[in-house]
Parts: sequence; structure tokens; C-alpha cells
Amino acid sequence: MQAAVIFDLDGTLIDSAADIHAAANRVFGRRGIAFTRAEVQGFVGRGAPNLVARLAESRGVAAEFDALLAEFLQDYESAQGLTTLYPGVRAALEALAQAGYRLGLCTNKPLAPTRAVLRHFGLEALFPVVIGGDSLTVKKPDPAPLRAALAALGGGAALFVGDSEVDAETAQAAAMPFLLYTEGYRKTAVEALPHTAAFSDFKDLLALVTASTAP
Repeated sequence: MQAAVIFDLDGTLIDSAADIHAAANRVFGRRGIAFTRAEVQGFVGRGAPNLVARLAESRGVAAEFDALLAEFLQDYESAQGLTTLYPGVRAALEALAQAGYRLGLCTNKPLAPTRAVLRHFGLEALFPVVIGGDSLTVKKPDPAPLRAALAALGGGAALFVGDSEVDAETAQAAAMPFLLYTEGYRKTAVEALPHTAAFSDFKDLLALVTASTAP
């Protein structure tokens, strides 16, 4: 049985920061509040509730959190127009699947917008297992979502591919090899994050996966 390769989504397979920024500004804009993309992107990675909470706290409207989150989730589910796949992602995923690797997704993005964006890009068939930020009672960097994805894929050897501090911490907590995509949303220097290997071009992924899962 080939190894499982489990991916993060935002900042790893897709560049969704523009859509997240636009959705946040639509929701908070109804209250006369606006954010820069850098502000919003700085809070991406720990799930929608954390994002909305941090944005609300930064503008002194934390008391409106429940309403803001509900509005954001409703808006964000259909927000894919500004989102792009990182270069080479589709070819890399198809090459991994053709080589027999079992592919899964483990993201802190809520499940509904996760599935929506996979449908938008025609990638849903490549991911038989998808764990979203609301699939369990905990999110990354707790290792439980990553372990749940691996269990659903049938267990065995696995590695995690992500872009951020949260992803590195998750892989470490799950004792799983970690491939770091360097062009995503991390704020920490590459050398400061624990990783098995780093890459900036998806054309290198198949070789890295093969080397990292060799017996």
C-alpha cells in the first residue's frame, strides 16, 4: 500500500487570501470597518472562528462575534472568484494519484467552503478524504484532525504537506513527516520551522514524497 499524502488547503494548494480578505471586508464593512489584506492574511490558518474573533477584537467589536461569524460563513461559502491554484498543483496531485499515493485533505477551513472550492477547481475526485475545521471538536495544530484523515485513508505510512507554523506544529504533534511549501502564508523563516523537506515548486513534489516515504 502506497503512503498517504495529506494536504493543507489555504496557502498550500490554493491562494485564497484575496477572497478571505474580500469576504471579511463585506461582512465588517456593513459596520463601517475595513481591513488591509495583510491584516486579514495575518490571522489566516487557525480556522474561521479564530479569524473572525481576531478581526473583531482588533476593531473593538468582539461583542458582535456570533453575528459576524454567521455572516462570514454564509458569505465565504461562495467566495471563490479571487482564489487561484498555486502553479503546478493540479499536475502534481494527478501525478501523485497516478503513482498510487492516497490523497487526503486536512484544513482548518470549514467543511462547506472547503468542498465548494474543491468543486470549483474540479479537484474533489482526487480527495476521497476531507477533514475540515468543523469536522471535529478540535482544529490544527491539535493532531487529531490529521490523525483522523490518515485513519480514514486506511492508516499506514503518511506525510503532511503544508505551508504554515500551524501545519508544522500539527505534523510534529502527530509525529508525521512534514513537507513545507515555502510560497504560502507562513510568517516564520523556513529554517525556523521543523520540516522534513521544503519546496517552492510543485513540480518537485512527487520526487520529495517518494524520497520521504521510501522504506
